[in-house]
Order: sequence, then C-alpha cells, then structure tokens
Amino acid sequence: MRIHVHRTGGFAAIDRRAEIDTAGRDDSAEWQSLAARALATARTEPPVGVPDGFSYQITVDGRTVYLSDPRLTDDQRTLITRVMKEGA
Repeated sequence: MRIHVHRTGGFAAIDRRAEIDTAGRDDSAEWQSLAARALATARTEPPVGVPDGFSYQITVDGRTVYLSDPRLTDDQRTLITRVMKEGA
C-alpha cells in the first residue's frame, strides 16, 4: 500500500509532501488498518478550512481524499503524523 500526504496552508503557507510504501514492512497490517479508518469518514472534495489552518490531500493506492484542520479524527491525525515522520 502506498500512502501519500500533501499538506498545504498554515501560517507560512509552506507545502510539505511525504509518502510511505507499506509493502514488505512488518507493520503493514497496522498501516492498512489505520489508513482504512482514517479514510472512512474523509471527503472526496476539499473542505473549507480555517485561516492559517492546514489542509491535507491523502492518496492511498489511487484513492484521494481531502481533510482540513481542525476537523480531523484521531485516526486521521495519527496517519498524517506517521506518514510525515516516516515518509521520504
């Protein structure tokens, strides 16, 4: 599974991207479960954000969803944080 996160916005309006490929990882099942929960309630159209908030575009195996602060679920926030931290 490939997970790509694109973050835009924030006070400085700096774009940041990260991607992780879970194939062959020991924790692949954990990533798949987290991604499924995170995308379950996500939107297929960009939501209206808040001033200086972050907006996110997440693509998992070709399916793209859109999220924005402060309306992230715990699973969405965890997925974004992990991909941004571990992704190249």
